Amino acid sequence: MAASGEMLISPILQEYIKNGDVVGICVSGGLDSKTVALRLRLAGVKVKCFCADIGQPDEEDINDIPKKMAPCGVETIIVDLKDEIAEGAFEAVAAGASYDGGYWQSTGIGRYVTARGLLQEMKKHGCTVLSHGATGRGNDQVRFERYVNVIDPNFKVYAPWRDPVLLQEFPGRTEMLSYLQNHGIGHTIVSQAKKRYSTDANILGLSNEAEDLESMQTPMTIVNPVMGVWPKDAPDKQEEIEMSFEQGRCVKINGKAVTAFEALTQANQIAGRNGIGLSQALENRILGTKSRGVYEAPGMVLLAEALKTVYQAVLDRRSTSLFKFLSTHVSDQVYDGRYFDPSTRCAINAVWELAEPAKGTVKLGLYKGHMNFLSLTDCPHSIYFEEDSSMEASSGLNPASSQGFLEVSSVEAKSMAKAGLIDYGSVWSKRRKLQ
Repeated sequence: MAASGEMLISPILQEYIKNGDVVGICVSGGLDSKTVALRLRLAGVKVKCFCADIGQPDEEDINDIPKKMAPCGVETIIVDLKDEIAEGAFEAVAAGASYDGGYWQSTGIGRYVTARGLLQEMKKHGCTVLSHGATGRGNDQVRFERYVNVIDPNFKVYAPWRDPVLLQEFPGRTEMLSYLQNHGIGHTIVSQAKKRYSTDANILGLSNEAEDLESMQTPMTIVNPVMGVWPKDAPDKQEEIEMSFEQGRCVKINGKAVTAFEALTQANQIAGRNGIGLSQALENRILGTKSRGVYEAPGMVLLAEALKTVYQAVLDRRSTSLFKFLSTHVSDQVYDGRYFDPSTRCAINAVWELAEPAKGTVKLGLYKGHMNFLSLTDCPHSIYFEEDSSMEASSGLNPASSQGFLEVSSVEAKSMAKAGLIDYGSVWSKRRKLQ
């Protein structure tokens, strides 16, 4: 810490001041945002603040954020990215790109949408540096910085919580609160008795983690759902929903045309009130550590389940196998902050190609966290034909025709057996004997 009354300025900030750089700070209106914005401004750094509107369900009115930031003496610009985040959701659903434990990448998708949208806006306002509030232990620092690097290699990135000077000055929330109070700025922290974890949210879903959730002795049910309810609190009656898809995209809900954002919003409401989309996982972080998270993604889970039904009808076995590979690759790339990489773009392009015939109307019954299949109609490209797989007499595949197929298949089976390549004992028992 600097001597009383003296402000210690880090070499990084000194360089920005010397160069006349304008730092665009990504803010949420929270404690970190206020602290960093005020600290940089008082250090003599030219500062402008930006906030992405990506449909945050835990934000009553996103236009309140500029008001929250105003006491810090900074201008805050809201950038509407709701359509962009909805498009990201549709793409993830089409690719089945969920990550560990059914995590629907609300943060991973949110970061590339935010970084791209805010960087473009910052340039319009003369900024030369993007400042993010990610910590030095998590995924978001990797995502934010990689996206800035690949979009504009010449744009600088500043991470306050990797700046040794700021880390020393603000080792915790207590010091940040005191700093703001000393400058006549108030800030209210949600009572820890009510909420013992942190939340990151957008229209795709919520990621709840940290604090009490870091212990594996803490049940996931300490989380108070924001986008819905726990299954036990859902209605006692099944709710039916009908979703129509074209080219892998939801175009109607209950017979009414919807945009991507409208589809996601309605799916969130319907699935949320029926206890759909709550999960928990120990996810594998980019840096190699594991993180415990409890997730809410009612709309994503519902849309993905419905589309999966259409895919099962229109994709042949080898296309399905390819889709699974592409799905895993897209999921990993989005999680790792590599959405704009060439291999990601190729994989997504292939997903949309496979999704071309994915047309159909799916009806599901939602009941206390469960999604029950009711019907699939209007699916012209379905390769499921009842007469070919029926157990009853039909005009489809002649059972006798399978004789030749089985005779050919038996040649390989018998060859492997005669060559001593087959072991039909218990693998587990054999391993025990070898130890």
